[in-house]
Amino acid sequence: MKSVILKDSKLLEVGEIEEPTKKEKRVLIEVKKAGICGSDIHNWVTGEPKGLVMGHEFCGVVLDSGDRADLNIGDRVTALPISPCGECAPCESGNPQYCPHTWEHALGLALDNQGAYSKKISVESSLVLKVPDNVTDDEAAMVEPTAVGLHAVHLANIKVGAKVLVIGGGIIGLVSALFAKKEGASLVVLSETNEQRANQGLNLGVVDKYINALNPNFLEEAYALSNGGFDVVLECCGNAPAVSSAIMACRPGGKVILVGVATNAIEIPTTMAVLKEIELQGAIAYTKEEFKTCIDLISEKQIDVNKFVSKIVSLEEVQNAFVELTSGTSDKIKILIDPNL
Repeated sequence: MKSVILKDSKLLEVGEIEEPTKKEKRVLIEVKKAGICGSDIHNWVTGEPKGLVMGHEFCGVVLDSGDRADLNIGDRVTALPISPCGECAPCESGNPQYCPHTWEHALGLALDNQGAYSKKISVESSLVLKVPDNVTDDEAAMVEPTAVGLHAVHLANIKVGAKVLVIGGGIIGLVSALFAKKEGASLVVLSETNEQRANQGLNLGVVDKYINALNPNFLEEAYALSNGGFDVVLECCGNAPAVSSAIMACRPGGKVILVGVATNAIEIPTTMAVLKEIELQGAIAYTKEEFKTCIDLISEKQIDVNKFVSKIVSLEEVQNAFVELTSGTSDKIKILIDPNL
């Protein structure tokens, strides 16, 4: 079966892997669309784990429903791409993102659970969700990153009239900005090093202002726009400069949500966090209810995720798509893969 395989640092190749087979507690799915995620880019940069088929944002069609009596062949579905045990306290409370097993066998993140950069995938049946008829394949492939943004904004507890800074103009940052506005933020400012991508955020109407993160007067500009510091900062990059900027740009008593994932230990100015009594809140993935909520919001046309889709590529074009996304000059926000092109 044709798939995109991680071969080395910054190297993806199209190759053949074994097709997934029918299993009782797994749903066999033909992939229609898959998204390129920031975490995929981390794997691509490091080249590890070699042999991985990435892809945890997807929409597909059921080929075999496994033990799911409510699913039929031909149903359109997406899924939570995680591997919770389903039995621990976090799982039973509806917070599978806290389960210690959630990432062990996650779809497209683990070698034993190959992802949607492929023609077919096999997914744990309890995690599969049907997609309404009025939700397109592109929109369904956008549910997973949209849920990440919703979870971050829920944790931020944004009040009507709040001033919000979003650091990082990728899909997670811009979806978070979209939800911040829906929660009633009076000002949403984007910090980004890539001017082309920042302008996309402005043009799409999800942010009000843009500050170049490389501007030596960044803090002065941030304080001027927010009148002394932002109430909430959503940090969506996961590197030391971004987290440091988040702490410095936050007002005393404000809140910083750490949405970006740093792959290594980083240095941050904790003294300023202490002196300003800033609340630092980590954010990882989403609850199952938030995932379902995003499907509903898209279906009810309360949010438009299509506007974030910049490009659709074939399996053969995925390597070039990764190069483009990491160029630092591309205006692309979300690139989707169509394995059938």
